[in-house]
This record gives sequence, structure tokens and C-alpha cells, in this order.
Amino acid sequence: MNAVGLRCLSVAALLATALLGSMPSAQAAAAPTLSVVASGLENPRGLTVGPDDQLYVAEGGLGGTQTTTPQDCQQVPPPVGPYSGGFTARISRINPRTGTRTTVAGNLPSSQTSAAEGSGVSGVADVAFIDDTLYALISGAGCSHGLKNTVNSVLRIDRYGRTTQVADLSSFIMAHPVAHPNPADFEPDGTWYSMVAVGDRLYVVEPNHGEIDVVTPSADTIRRLVDVSATQGHIVPTALAHADGGFLFGNLGQFVPSGPPIGVRRVARDGSISLVADSLTAVTGLAVHHGRIYALEAFTGFFAPTPAVATTGTVVRLNPKTHAWEPVVTGLSFPTAMTFDEEGNLFISNKGFGQPTNTAGEVVKVRLARDDD
Repeated sequence: MNAVGLRCLSVAALLATALLGSMPSAQAAAAPTLSVVASGLENPRGLTVGPDDQLYVAEGGLGGTQTTTPQDCQQVPPPVGPYSGGFTARISRINPRTGTRTTVAGNLPSSQTSAAEGSGVSGVADVAFIDDTLYALISGAGCSHGLKNTVNSVLRIDRYGRTTQVADLSSFIMAHPVAHPNPADFEPDGTWYSMVAVGDRLYVVEPNHGEIDVVTPSADTIRRLVDVSATQGHIVPTALAHADGGFLFGNLGQFVPSGPPIGVRRVARDGSISLVADSLTAVTGLAVHHGRIYALEAFTGFFAPTPAVATTGTVVRLNPKTHAWEPVVTGLSFPTAMTFDEEGNLFISNKGFGQPTNTAGEVVKVRLARDDD
């Protein structure tokens, strides 16, 4: 989408294509020195620190050439669709000290938008643990994404990398439409983005339809927590964080001057939504550390979609006194997610979209200054 087209694509297409414009979120600041923990990743997305203190990273994969037709199922409208796909996504375990990468689970669904929209890849969107059990959020599957007889889902991963489906997300959203879907870029199977574990439940965000849903793996059930579109319209919710017994979420927005605010919103226990702070650009990650809210922006300001120069990704922190966003990390290239470990190290999936190759992705580590930690 661009500022003239007035449409919002899937998350993958938005970040990989388009000439976008927005107000910058904060004054420029010198970027800290980042250390690359692991490179050669295939479109890295959500990541988490496991109970073994290793990093677990969702990877979108490499897409594929399999396709479907309108006779098979409802398609994603051009120019985003038609999609093509394959089984090239994976979950990686990375030793944060040595950078050693091993595949936890592979051959997972991966799909890509049309070449006209940059072939943006979706696959495994996020990972989370409930106790010692790993779960994966799949966003690259579904007939509308070129992969017949597959569904977007939540998978349980066992110690041998074997997967068990615990939630059919594609069927759920088809059976439970939101109040205000956007027909111009409608994704029948959804483009799931973020997942958070709280207790024995998993909370998942779908940006294209605009919803947050609850998966209970032990019961194989799904229910809606909140229809974001019902009160906020097509704001494209992305990153989710658990805080103060409730949830915060960031949004990607529509990248038009008259579009809804891009920032962080709070979901109350009754399902009502309130704006915490706006003035952000393309939020793809969210975290709460020592009571402070951190937001990850895929890019800031106005840029041309050239990966070599698209290094305006930023981590910002909300100042509770001034209510302004302060830059913490700058110089990132299309970052997609972030997480803190118990020692206060910040890990970021970087180069997750729109790179010259699908294997340019990396995880970077930032040790915050004492005043920031």
C-alpha cells in the first residue's frame, strides 16, 4: 500500500513493498553498538527465551511455488494475491552465547505474496512456551495462501520436533467474522502475527481481520478476546504484550495522513480498548521491562523501499513522566520482533522483511545502559 492507494496489505507485503510516509516518532539518536548473535536466518519473526535459556526463533521460510485457484477457494485479491507457497518455514534454537543454530522443527508452511507486491514471505509467525512445552503460531498456511489442505494454526512442538495441531485458526476466523473487515486486502486464512503465553492459554493477534483470540491448548479451544475492528476500525494490530494483568498491543496502521493513530493501546478486562500513546510508525514488536513499555518500529520517517538504505528501524521507550517516546536502539533494518531475557539483554529479530535474499535475517543483542535497564 502507498499513501494514494488507501489500502492496507498483509503484514508481509506492507513491510516488503510500498513507498510509505509518516511522522517520525522521536528525535534522532546515536545508535548503540549491536552485536549479531546469529545470521543466515530465513525471514526471522517472533522469538522467545526458552526454559533452557536458549533463544527460540520463528522463521518465515523461503516461500514456494505451489498455488491454488479461485475454484479451490477464495483468493487474496490482487495485487497482493495470488499467493504461492511451500513447506520451507522452520523454528530455530540459537545459543545466545555461541550463536550456534539448530532446527527444532522444519518443513512448516511458508507462503509469499505476488511478485508485484515483493514476494513478502509468511511462515512461522511466533513461538511461546507454556511451562516446558513449545508452541508455534503458523501464518503461512491456508488454501488462500497457495497451500491446499492446510490451515493457519497453533502447533504444539515436542522434544523431537514433531508437531500437533491444537487450534485451527483458519476455520475459526472464517466461522467468526469480525465487525469491520477490509475487503480491499482481505486475507481469508488470516495473517497471524504475535502470540503470548499467560498461564495455560495462548493469546494470538491477527492483523488483517483485526482481532485478538485465546487458544487453550489443553482443551483444543479458541475464543475471541476482542474484535479490535469493531471499535478501532482497520488499524492492523500486530505486537502483543502482557502487562498489569491485561494486555497491550501495537499496530501497523494504514500509512495514510488521515489514518488512525499508530501506537500502543491497552485492552481492559471488559474488552474495551484505550490509547496509551501514539506517534509511532509501523509497530512490529512490544515488550514491558521493569515496568517500562518498549516498542519496536519496523521503520521510521519517509523512505524508499530499498533494503540497502532501509536502516531506520528503532526501539523506543515510553517516558512515563513526559509521555513521549525516547529512542533506545536505532539503525535496524526491518526488525520484526524483540524480547528481553532475565538478565536484561534485549534480543531483536532483524532484517525480517524485504531483504536482498531470504537468508539475510539475523538476531541482534543489545545490552541496555544502566539507566535504561
